[in-house]
Amino acid sequence: MTAIRVVLAEDDVLLREGLASVLEQSGFAVVGQVGDATQLLTVVRDDPPELVVVDIRMPPTHTNEGLEAARIIREEHPEIGILVLSAHVDLEPAMELMASGRGVGYLLKSRVTDLGEFIDTLQRIAKGGSVVDPALVAELVTARRRDDPLAVLSAREREVLALMAEGRSNAGIAGRLWVTEGTVEKHVRSILTKLTLTEAPDDHRRVLAVLTFLEAR
Repeated sequence: MTAIRVVLAEDDVLLREGLASVLEQSGFAVVGQVGDATQLLTVVRDDPPELVVVDIRMPPTHTNEGLEAARIIREEHPEIGILVLSAHVDLEPAMELMASGRGVGYLLKSRVTDLGEFIDTLQRIAKGGSVVDPALVAELVTARRRDDPLAVLSAREREVLALMAEGRSNAGIAGRLWVTEGTVEKHVRSILTKLTLTEAPDDHRRVLAVLTFLEAR
């Protein structure tokens, strides 16, 4: 079986050499080691590998040089697998990278301490798979909750609002949920209050609540 050819781009020399040693021992062929994004692009263009491992923040500014290099590599060589390493969860850059196609991954550097998992991640990416760090998934879920205007509602209130969106009256909702109409009225008042929908001459709060529900789906 032919060894997977890898280029490492990491400005921390000790980490880079450590990764190279681990990869070589695990059957990979490390065909390039560089310390900045410019060198990375040069090496990849001269002799395209099958996999690139790149730090998201590299010299000279240590902002997004690695990510930008990864984007260029993906445009010029979409067949090359790319794993971006980061010391922190950078949500927007990570999502941009993950949306670029197959054979891509985003991993926190702290996850590299589990060498077995790290090697498995590289093999999956080289085969066209996508790998997302669990911390990023957690951050995405949290962000979605923060942006969800319905997050303030209870599960029962969401049920009531969903039935309101179907055009049901309070009586119809009561019959569907096997509760009294008075209970539904209390839920509706609570929904309108939690969604901070104030009464206005031209807008019916019940309609606004339904619109909020539909926009959030």
